[in-house]
Amino acid sequence: MKSRVPWVRPLLATGTAAFFALPLYVALVNVFKPNADVVASPLALPTPPTLENIGRVLSRPDDLYWYGLANSATLTAASILITTVLAAMSAYHLVRSDRWWSRAVLGVMLTGLMVPPAVIMLPITRVLDAGGLLHTMPGAVLVNVGYYLPFAMLVFMGFIRTIPRELEEAAAVDGAGRFRIFWQVVFPLLRPASASVLIFLGVWVWNDFLTPLLVLGPGAGNTVTVGIYRSIGPYQQDFGAVFAFMFLATLPVLVFYLAFQKHFVRGLTGGATKG
Repeated sequence: MKSRVPWVRPLLATGTAAFFALPLYVALVNVFKPNADVVASPLALPTPPTLENIGRVLSRPDDLYWYGLANSATLTAASILITTVLAAMSAYHLVRSDRWWSRAVLGVMLTGLMVPPAVIMLPITRVLDAGGLLHTMPGAVLVNVGYYLPFAMLVFMGFIRTIPRELEEAAAVDGAGRFRIFWQVVFPLLRPASASVLIFLGVWVWNDFLTPLLVLGPGAGNTVTVGIYRSIGPYQQDFGAVFAFMFLATLPVLVFYLAFQKHFVRGLTGGATKG
């Protein structure tokens, strides 16, 4: 048994990596191939590579990509910033509060992590329609904030427990109130946790398809994910442009992840490894 270990593990790791990398490889190589080559040999390398597909996406007469990019950036930025601020403040209050109802509120909030978004989408649209927020950007932001708030609170609570109370007590002795203590003492220490929350929520909101499709609707415009769906019609044969659209839709969130990734692991493990 021991003699098999040195080669079994590398073989399994290589096979698993190849399994997950194959769709990424197909999507990437077909961005730089003419449409005829995409259909004829989707696994072949582009010889020679071409930027024609990307050019067609960027120069569409309906500006589908640019319009979706602006909507996705607006929706993602507003959703993750509001969720991060509300989650940090709520988590701080629940961690520092000794009242019984704080734990009850936490239990209710965490039940939201167990509910798939597709299950509650119908009642959500009914509520938004009754409030005049259906097919609007504020309505979509409100849905994202409500759904992702429990996860963000859970991350912040684990990190806040590692912050010594003595720091807050010293600030209180100097005359600082609870609001000032949070923003000037506690929140700056939550930078790693904030980076983790921003990365997770940014990727989830940017890649979300169902919420923009149903909540925003055609009247409020497309996001990049909905734009990919709407670029494929019943008679669509330009697969090269579709792969290029997917490639361009991935670039912004990839850059966003790389900008915050140095704080990513520290923010997730901070609450579990300290204190």
